[in-house]
Amino acid sequence: MNLFEHHISTKNAQQMTKVTNMVREDVARSGVKDGIIVVYSPHTTAGFTINENADPDVVHDMLAGFEEVFPLEAPFYRHAEGNSHAHIKTAVTGASQTLILNDGEILLGIWQDLYFCEYDGPRNRTFFVKIMEG
Repeated sequence: MNLFEHHISTKNAQQMTKVTNMVREDVARSGVKDGIIVVYSPHTTAGFTINENADPDVVHDMLAGFEEVFPLEAPFYRHAEGNSHAHIKTAVTGASQTLILNDGEILLGIWQDLYFCEYDGPRNRTFFVKIMEG
């Protein structure tokens, strides 16, 4: 079975953590050379994005931009838990990403990595990686 489960502990209220190498390890364990990889977060306040890996200011700017557009507090938020901003940010980035696996390699651009996006931390999170041959 090519379903892998990962646990990640986030340290900040909002952060982006590179998880590309975790997925690469799953690919190696699976033995699959060609197919599709789906990474999925079962959380409503955390998700995934693919973005630049070279300049850490990009992650900073993304989180700052999300906060500008979807602030921690807004007068129109009604959700009792007080984390409406995190739900909206997750809806924008998405709970999953699909990757192409070709000849045993994940097809990413030279400046790309896969990031787990925490919007309501710190928390202990779980995410899943499904590798399908084909």
